Amino acid sequence: MNWSKVAITGVVGGIALWLYSFVMHGLIMGKSYAAMEIFRQDGSPLNFLFVQLCMALAAAALFAKTRNAWGNGMKGGLVFGFFLGLVFFFAQFMNPLVFAKFPYYLSWCWGGIELIGWMVFGCVAAMLYKQSE
Repeated sequence: MNWSKVAITGVVGGIALWLYSFVMHGLIMGKSYAAMEIFRQDGSPLNFLFVQLCMALAAAALFAKTRNAWGNGMKGGLVFGFFLGLVFFFAQFMNPLVFAKFPYYLSWCWGGIELIGWMVFGCVAAMLYKQSE
């Protein structure tokens, strides 16, 4: 496993996730969140970047370790992203169980957003970490 490629894949993939999340949560879903009284409106974008980078670095290491199992090119990255995204998709259904006044439909929205986001990450990872390196 090439650790410098893992680091590059994690950082670039984390930035891609961060930008994707900004579009989805900030621009597309932002008005919905503002209308709800359960969300803070003062979150720092840099905190979100830090979290996305941490998750992406872990995902990049997992991708690198299992790279040859996912197939060649973008298709392999999409398959990896889909299966990793499923974990995040189902994790969103804990929110209505844990947080008071958390709308159930939002779990479906967040699950879909997470699933697609990790597929985006998988594409980035497949471009940066080629098979059999």
